[in-house]
Parts: sequence; C-alpha cells; structure tokens
Amino acid sequence: MGRRRRLPRCQLSDPGRAAHPEAVAVDGLLGRMKPSTLRAWSWVHTWSSLVSTVFLLMLCLTGLPLVFSHELDHLLLDEAWAPANPDGQRLSLDQVLETALARHPGDVPAFMSFDEDRPVVNVTSRAPDAPAGSFNFQPIDQTSGEAAPPVAGHPVMEFILQLHTDMFLGLGGMLFLGLMGLFLVAAVVSGVVLYAPFMRRLPFGTVRVEKATRTRWLDYHNLLGIVTVAWILVVGLTGVVNTLATPILAYWKDTALRELVATQQAPATVGEWASLDAAVARAKVALPGKTLQFVAFPGTDYTTDHHYAVFFHGDTPLTTHLTTPALIDIRTGELAAVAPVPWYVKALSLSQPLHFGDYGGLGLKIVWALLDLMTIIILASGLYLWVARRRQAR
Repeated sequence: MGRRRRLPRCQLSDPGRAAHPEAVAVDGLLGRMKPSTLRAWSWVHTWSSLVSTVFLLMLCLTGLPLVFSHELDHLLLDEAWAPANPDGQRLSLDQVLETALARHPGDVPAFMSFDEDRPVVNVTSRAPDAPAGSFNFQPIDQTSGEAAPPVAGHPVMEFILQLHTDMFLGLGGMLFLGLMGLFLVAAVVSGVVLYAPFMRRLPFGTVRVEKATRTRWLDYHNLLGIVTVAWILVVGLTGVVNTLATPILAYWKDTALRELVATQQAPATVGEWASLDAAVARAKVALPGKTLQFVAFPGTDYTTDHHYAVFFHGDTPLTTHLTTPALIDIRTGELAAVAPVPWYVKALSLSQPLHFGDYGGLGLKIVWALLDLMTIIILASGLYLWVARRRQAR
C-alpha cells in the first residue's frame, strides 16, 4: 500500500477512538511494531505485487469467463441430439471399447467416461508413439455404436482455459503460475499487516473523494483489498494446489498405489486384458451406493500398469468431487484393492471446483465473478499507485 507523510499526532487522533477495543488492539500492535518491520512488510507487499501483477491480471481476466464455462458452452454449443435406439438394448462396455479402437487402429485406450444425461460413453485413446497430451476422443452412442456429438468446450473457451492453466507451456507454465500464486498470497498477507496503520488513521471504509486522484485510488485499493482478502486467499491457494496436479498424481501413483498393489509381473498387452464389463461389475460390488465416474486404463497417471482403476464418486455437492477407485487386476478381473485417495489428492479434487466457484450453482458463480472484478480493480489500482508514486518521487 502507498506510504503517506506522517501527520502530527493531534491531527490523527479520533476523540472517541480510545473507547473502541479494536482501536486499542491496533494501537497495541503498532506500539510493538518497529519502523524497520513496517518497512520490511511494505517491501514485501510492493515487490510481491509488482512481480506477479501482469500474470495475476491475466489469470483474473481469463478466469472471469471460466467461472461460467458450463453456461457458456451450453449456450454456444448446445445442439439437439437423440440416441439412435432409445428403447433398444445398450452395447456392453467391451463392445463400446472395441468399436472405438476399430476406428483408430493401433491405439490403446486411456480413459472411458460416461455422460450423466444421455446414453453416451466417451472413449479416450492414444497411439503408443503419440506425444504427451495427444489423444483421440470419441463419444459413442451406447444404443447403436454410432458416433455422438461431443460435449466439449467451445474452441474459444478451450483456448482461454489453456492460457489460464499453463500459458501453453505445459508443466513448466503451471508451476510458474503456481509461483505467481504464492506471490499473491504474500502480497495479501503483507497488505493485511500494513492495513493496521491505515485503520489507525481513518475509520473503516473511508474513501476521501475530495482528495487528489492518487489518494482516492489508495482508499479504493485498501478498501477492496481488505473486503476481498478471504476470497483472494482461497482462490489463490486453490490455484496453487491446482498447478501441482501433475506432480501430486505422479507421487500418488508412485507411492500409495505402487505399495498397495506391488507386483513383479510384466505389463499385459491389450489382447490379454480381462473383460471390462466384468471389471466394472466387480468394482460396483466393492463400492456399493456410489456413482460410476470413469475408468482409467493401464499406462495413465490414474492407475498402475497392471490394473483397471474404476472410479466412483458420491452424490452430494461435496462428495461428487471426491472419488474412490477400485483397482481390478487387468489379467484376471479380480479385485486387487480399494484405494481411498490420500489427503493431498482429496485437496486437489476439492480445490479445482472451489477455485471456480463450482459448488453452489449460478448464484455462487455470480458472487465469484463480482469478487474477480474487484480483484482486477485492486491489481490495476496497485499498479497505478506504484507508477504515480514513482513519478512523484522524481
């Protein structure tokens, strides 16, 4: 926050201030804090903000449409579709998988997911020599085996999501944005510390509209910053967790899963795999009362090289984001283990929807958008105050 020339004590005093416990607490804090300490916090706030402001502005601007990604995709891409044989018998999962692989000879399956509101099974496959992140995605009508229109994001929304996630730089971009998130947390914490001297001089919420432009923007910056501090910390910390998704899943696979189902067998080829239908049925018995979400095939980050991982989730707004996999031996189709995810994977699962306000419907998303706009104003005003102060110093 901007520093102002210290006025004489008599000009700062509030006649009724001593009667307020909050004022006494602030005065006590200031009495214990040395000028050098305040300067150190001011340095942290200034430079953690300056280093990250451009990237945080990009994240806020791209995050605004992403808050409404489901609604925008529905508006931009919604098209009427009906299954070919709505009353007919549905294909088995093995038949769906066979149909998908026949359309891309040589591919190996990676994931199989299931639409919630239509009889469509989505098969994701890839060529063995394909570069990382290159997949073939096929929505298949389970009533006929025909291709179904994908429920995917609009190209513009996909571009914005990729920019927001890693700036098209892969894991390095994700980790860099995670570092910017840590700078944001440092800026917020130091801003709260510096807000105590500000509160000592002015009543809470004061905006001195009669003062110069820089003073008015300082008041707006401080007020919006302290009002949104909790939200910014939540979004900033969940964003940092989200950038660690790849190493978190890799660590989970290399430690918890490997210890759970240690085996010396060589990986099985696709022709040696047990029935997928039998594997899913066996997993449902092991995890009753839960909803099937997706299946991960060997060779992906969500399972081992020797198991189907059949993931289920709960049915409440919270537990729908918490998944539990049943690991099924790829050769025998027998249950190998039920693998409750550790706390760090649960933190990742919960941070992703919380980051975009995807818990409480449209109302919460509107609140998220308004707070996002306030954060944009905070970042822009902070940059303006720094530039204005530099000009004044010259």
